[in-house]
Amino acid sequence: MIQLALGFVTAHPAVTSAIIGPRTLDHLHSQIAAADTVLSADVLDAIDAIDAIVSPGVDLAPGEKSDTPPALLDPALRRR
Repeated sequence: MIQLALGFVTAHPAVTSAIIGPRTLDHLHSQIAAADTVLSADVLDAIDAIDAIVSPGVDLAPGEKSDTPPALLDPALRRR
C-alpha cells in the first residue's frame, strides 16, 4: 500500500517530494523502497476514478492555504 500511496503522490507534476513519517525501522525500509515506484497511467486513472474515497480535485483543507494551485482548478493539469 505504501508503494501505491507514494507512487500516486509523486506522480503529480506539482509534487517535488513526499514527506514520509516512519515510526519503525521496518516502516523506513518499506518507504525508501517505495521511492522508486512509478505507476502507469492506467493505474493512476483507476485511482482517480474511485470517487468513493475523494473525488479528484477536492480540497480537504481549503482554509489552510492562501492560493489554489492551477492543477486543482484545471483537471487537465492534475497529472499530465
